[in-house]
Amino acid sequence: MQIELQDLHFTYPSGVEALRGVSFQIPAGQKLAIVGQNGAGKTTLVKHFNGLLKPTSGRVLVGDWDTREHTVAKLAARVGYVFQNPDDQLFSRTVAQEVAVGPKNLGYDAQKVESLVTDALTLTELTDQRETNPYDLSPTWRKMVALASIIAMDTPVVIFDEPTTGQDAANIARIGRIIQTLHQRGKTVIAISHDIDFAVENFTRMIAMGQGKLLLDGSVLEVIAQAETLATTYVDPPQLTRLATRLGLAETVYDQASFLSAYARWRKDPS
Repeated sequence: MQIELQDLHFTYPSGVEALRGVSFQIPAGQKLAIVGQNGAGKTTLVKHFNGLLKPTSGRVLVGDWDTREHTVAKLAARVGYVFQNPDDQLFSRTVAQEVAVGPKNLGYDAQKVESLVTDALTLTELTDQRETNPYDLSPTWRKMVALASIIAMDTPVVIFDEPTTGQDAANIARIGRIIQTLHQRGKTVIAISHDIDFAVENFTRMIAMGQGKLLLDGSVLEVIAQAETLATTYVDPPQLTRLATRLGLAETVYDQASFLSAYARWRKDPS
């Protein structure tokens, strides 16, 4: 499901202008990472996708729906939002009950709800925790419960707000696998992230925000190559990209494979 922003402006009641004329499209099935420093407008931006915020001016279209004309409850059938802090989402007595809340609210029958819950728990590796109280789990696994509760809604668009914050390496890898599975299922997957290494490893398109404006928009490789502009967002390029630059490699690299290939070519011809 495509999302389109048309000259989006948003000003908070306090007078803070958080978004200043943002326009772009997110095609159905795309993996998009949105990066930028705190206060850049990232979270304000994505909260317009599910109607938590409404434009001061401009339009946001989710499919053929103008978000100004639909409630958050109705938009929840199209856009799932995984909050940064899982404790902002969890309230049920068991993991299974928590994960079932979303699909039940969407009006699915009992058989479909159970199927969606089972699938979400399998994908997040929570099958053996069905009857556990979410608050008896570690923060890492509560994050998985929050994620499962959104996956179970089977929305065409899934948004992750800072998915790697407070997560260990194993869970970051697990989240990466989940993103790939959702993408393979045809979902549009969007993440706000300060973790540039995670972003380049798991997403194909990147947008850099600054002071409420879109500063960079392109493939991951295109965006991280713009080091000077990216620096204004206080987001550093990935570690391997910085290492390649220090070594004087001519190519922009962002993962181990591209670094090793570029380094091998450089060794053969350092000039």
